[in-house]
Amino acid sequence: MRNVVRTTSIIAAAALFAGVVAAHAQTPEEFYRGRQLTMIVYSPAGSAYDIYARVLTRHMGKHIPGNPTFVHQYVVGAGGLKAIETLYRIAPKDGSVMGTVGRGLPFEPFLGRNELKYDPLKLTWIGSMNREATLAMSWHTVKVKTFEDLKTTELLVPGTGAGADSEIIPHAFNNLAGTKFKIISGYRNTTDAALAMERGEIEGLAYWSWSALKSVQPTWVRDKKVNLLFHTGAKPVPELPDVRMIRRLVDNPIDRQALEFLLAREILGRPFLAPPDLPPERAAVLRSAFAATLRDPEFLKDVEKAKLDVDLVTGAEVDTVLKTAASAPIDVVNRLKDALARK
Repeated sequence: MRNVVRTTSIIAAAALFAGVVAAHAQTPEEFYRGRQLTMIVYSPAGSAYDIYARVLTRHMGKHIPGNPTFVHQYVVGAGGLKAIETLYRIAPKDGSVMGTVGRGLPFEPFLGRNELKYDPLKLTWIGSMNREATLAMSWHTVKVKTFEDLKTTELLVPGTGAGADSEIIPHAFNNLAGTKFKIISGYRNTTDAALAMERGEIEGLAYWSWSALKSVQPTWVRDKKVNLLFHTGAKPVPELPDVRMIRRLVDNPIDRQALEFLLAREILGRPFLAPPDLPPERAAVLRSAFAATLRDPEFLKDVEKAKLDVDLVTGAEVDTVLKTAASAPIDVVNRLKDALARK
């Protein structure tokens, strides 16, 4: 009887191995033909991340061999950590699932903030749809109207979760640049918080992307509904030539380097990724299709209609940014950790 059980186990293991080999033996076209792929979005329908993902998936399937379609799945919560956990531990590692998460989440483990115990370098980075510049702003009716005002007067801004940029970044600004943001936690997302600002519940937004502002609230700048206090880009924003760069407003060299580390996430403006350990040929297909989509004339027409900023960052570039962050000088990392600490 023992031999029968042993033989059965061997046969089962061999069958499983044969199935895995057969799956890997499929060409990308065979694997993707007629398949429905899943796009995991960490923020709710209608958010800027969702808008970017929808424009992408409307066109990306035709650049993948076999022309699969996409369905969106919203995995919302914990400032994006639920989506990261789904992609890292739960989703199949076969190239059938992609996702988009907040640009700051991949950097958190390098700063010792890693409650999920995941390695960002093991995720399969497909690329980013743009290099972001984010804005700090106040509503036109409040006292804070300039960066100098913000260094002397408190500004109430929203927080959307302990691991979210909306809480991490303004806290760091306070410690590295001398600002006086007061973070009010409990908002579901920045889009909801923007409506709360219109209602007078809060006074400003410390960290909202220029691309999101243009797509969700396109009239605010034109109608002078907001005071733009500074932006976080590495170079001037052509459409906002008079808005100052926060990087140039910090004098201390270590503080400035810590801020540069923090803002490296903006190269990953709208990042897309897949689970770890994808078959290499499928990872290559997704990266290639992503890049081809961002050059697609029909895609670019949709981008223009939606008023989105698009600037291809390849998966290889994302890998390089994250590897650089992982090996940052310890004094810079420690300064940033200190700036981020809630005391």
